[in-house]
Amino acid sequence: MFRGFRTYKELLESEEGIATNILANRLKRLEGCGIVTTSRAESDRRQLIYRLTKKGIDLAPVLVELILWGARHEETAAPPAMLRKMEKQRKEFLADIQRRWAANESGSMLRR
Repeated sequence: MFRGFRTYKELLESEEGIATNILANRLKRLEGCGIVTTSRAESDRRQLIYRLTKKGIDLAPVLVELILWGARHEETAAPPAMLRKMEKQRKEFLADIQRRWAANESGSMLRR
């Protein structure tokens, strides 16, 4: 949601280091819950593109609070600049996320 990853490969290669079977299972569960949708990439029909739904975008404020809470109590991989923006410019940060993912309906997403 925050970094704009849309493919399995991007998610797998992120610094979280999630195992392949866990990632695949979670993506299926998120799709089943209506939080993400999938479509085939235009350039490679074998590749799935994951997009947040309206329901998924609505989770942004909750996730921001969880990330900030975690950063106060634990060491985190979240970039310090992103944490500062979440904390000091929360409304703008959330509006930016909503704007970037709103292109979901048209089949594309704006990147940072």
